[in-house]
Amino acid sequence: MRPIIALLLLAAAAAWAQDTCLECHEALEGDLQAPAKAFADDIHRERGFGCADCHGGDPTAMDPEEAMSPAKGFRGAIRRRRIPELCARCHSNPDLMHRYDPQQRVDQLAQYRTSVHGKRLAAGDENVATCVDCHSVHDIRKVKDPLSPVYPLRIVVTCARCHADEKLMAKYNLWATQPEDYKASVHWKALAERGDLSAPSCASCHGNHGATPPQVSSVAAVCGLCHVLQEQFFDKSPHYEAFTELGLSGCVVCHGNHRIEHPTDKMLSIEGGVCGKCHEAGTPAAEIAGRIQGLLQRLSGEMERARAILDEARTAGIEVSEAEIQLVQARDNLLKARVTVHSFDVEAV
Repeated sequence: MRPIIALLLLAAAAAWAQDTCLECHEALEGDLQAPAKAFADDIHRERGFGCADCHGGDPTAMDPEEAMSPAKGFRGAIRRRRIPELCARCHSNPDLMHRYDPQQRVDQLAQYRTSVHGKRLAAGDENVATCVDCHSVHDIRKVKDPLSPVYPLRIVVTCARCHADEKLMAKYNLWATQPEDYKASVHWKALAERGDLSAPSCASCHGNHGATPPQVSSVAAVCGLCHVLQEQFFDKSPHYEAFTELGLSGCVVCHGNHRIEHPTDKMLSIEGGVCGKCHEAGTPAAEIAGRIQGLLQRLSGEMERARAILDEARTAGIEVSEAEIQLVQARDNLLKARVTVHSFDVEAV
């Protein structure tokens, strides 16, 4: 073991030997014992921080009155409106934070103050989320820890504690269906079923500390963080200008927001498809949608027939490796064509 690590461990052990806060609270019961038990798994304890770093007081004093004396800086339970500033005493200090992670950001408080949560808290609304509502209180884990409440697979449950509460959301004229809608989306399926941690979670689109609902003008930009080519084609399409003039939210008009389903060629249908929401049968726009849909369906159908022929040929012992490569290229072209649909240009598709 490296000497510096050994020294740090010894220093931490010495610090905990003097922590009377834990010694007392571990001997208590119920709500007074729970924080001490939970703190065993806290990242702050792992890094050598103790109760007094947040609550103040003297963790070396055996007398409870002395340990929790205001003269020793004891704060007791932290008021909700004070929590962000309390956390920022460390988390906004680059000299301190970079001792543990040189790449750790220190702008969380500044971002939080720009968020809907932060602005409402500053206005006196203590129902909104603060640091502890998302990260927990005495059992805070690294954000990359799979057991952390802000880990990608868990964050929807964390957000749902407020955003699925109909009574709470009604106070803000918000729906309480977003978490369940998201769990029915293609994004959640990629995250939960395929284990793709790069798939969007709540924070991917709304931000984390600077959480805010994407505005009409920024929805496409948010989606474009992942769907780059789709955004580029859409920005050059006739829909971009039309949607902007009508104040419509880009991608959301066709794909929705939280309950985003896997897109199919049927979306281009006038009857039962997405295009039919705005365009009537027989109009030039409907004709363009029909032609694009026809091209995609024709290529898809030809690929299915080619697949069947190749399977039959392989079974008969015929060499089909070159044809397989061509079929892979055809599949790539189909994927590109479906991306190009966002230009709504028949020739481009």
